[in-house]
Amino acid sequence: MTRRGLELSPTDGSLMSMDDVVIEVDGLRRSYGEFEAVRGISLRIRRGELFALLGTNGAGKTTTIEVLEGLQPATSGRVRVLGLDPVRDRNSVRPRTGVMLQHGGFTGSLTVRETVEIWRSLTVRPQSTAEVLDLVDLGDRMNVAVEQLSGGEGRRLELALAVLGRPEVLFLDEPTTGMDPASRRRTWDVVRELQKGGTTVLLTTHYLEEAEVLADRVAIMRGGNIVATGAPEDVVRTLPARISFRLLGTDVLPDLPHATRLVDGDRVVYESRQLQADLTRLLEWANAGDIRLAALSARPATLEDVFLDIAADHDLTDQLAEPEAVR
Repeated sequence: MTRRGLELSPTDGSLMSMDDVVIEVDGLRRSYGEFEAVRGISLRIRRGELFALLGTNGAGKTTTIEVLEGLQPATSGRVRVLGLDPVRDRNSVRPRTGVMLQHGGFTGSLTVRETVEIWRSLTVRPQSTAEVLDLVDLGDRMNVAVEQLSGGEGRRLELALAVLGRPEVLFLDEPTTGMDPASRRRTWDVVRELQKGGTTVLLTTHYLEEAEVLADRVAIMRGGNIVATGAPEDVVRTLPARISFRLLGTDVLPDLPHATRLVDGDRVVYESRQLQADLTRLLEWANAGDIRLAALSARPATLEDVFLDIAADHDLTDQLAEPEAVR
């Protein structure tokens, strides 16, 4: 639906100017023989937005990114990157995009500097070697052979090559796999800096904290479909908060007006829709009765909780759909 040059986003219903749409997907399907990996998804990604595409292995996210990168054609549906078809118009799209795949392929005997220089010779408007290596904290590793880099350093080199040409759109497929926590957070800083400069980022990751920290919006895929989407905080609010503790010395439990109670032995869990009100009532009850709540924990749901809930539901659906004879 449009209104004076605006369109409702198919992912979250928000209004956006079509001039701001950098990635546009309508009814994308991608099949391999009889297997349909992506089953008619639609999304819009704005200029300067960081959009995280999440899902378990086999959910269809890598296939989706490969179609957007122009590495695979869509079986059906419409795909546009920077207003162009990424397969048919690959020669026009590729110089304006950066790609960091799950697994890079470097010649191990070359130094870091030599590797970047080779890529610079193939890149339009490249940054200098020193500039891009300093960006990813590899400036002091210029003369080291690629085969001598640690796994995390190798991933940072791949990131350097992906951003070498100052891309308008950056595809990051599991970018921080193999990195230590310090390198991961430095990579987050690099991505934020690129985004501030106007780069649009499409990210896949299995680190749910990474998506929660970085993403403006997320979409969770399951079985080739998008099943949850929106800002991370909105997606998280679909699940209740949790209050848990071990109860010592009493079998009597309070009723919390906005919560569902679960009991497993001496462990009690309340799933609450109004965490502050329910926690206040619980503590008032415990203090009035001089009751000790051991290992007390209260926290809102996280993106990981939503992800695991969706994955568990998918596993159950698969089991229910599977014929008895092959279970």
